[in-house]
Amino acid sequence: MAVLISMVVLVAITNLIVFEYGQGVVRAAVDQGVREGARTTTPVASCQAAAQQVITDLLGGREGSMGAGVSITCTQAGGRIDANATGRFKAWLKPLPDWSFTSTATAGVESLP
Repeated sequence: MAVLISMVVLVAITNLIVFEYGQGVVRAAVDQGVREGARTTTPVASCQAAAQQVITDLLGGREGSMGAGVSITCTQAGGRIDANATGRFKAWLKPLPDWSFTSTATAGVESLP
């Protein structure tokens, strides 16, 4: 029984570490998205593409992967570009709760000469 409890605790801790990694990737994705969007003539499209590329590269974009639970939207308002991400990572064990979060980033759009 002690071994079973130890294994459940180990899986729960490992799942928490994976959740933290996933949330870090999403933060990096929105940051990369606004950086790319701020430097181009098509800020929203560039932001969206760059952010999604980070998610696909680091979390996978296929059904069943962590990246499938992440949604990123980019908007331009005046001289700035905003990226908002919402996500939900499913827990590995039923008693553990799923991890839901949001992440945002903003950058000023550079004016091209």
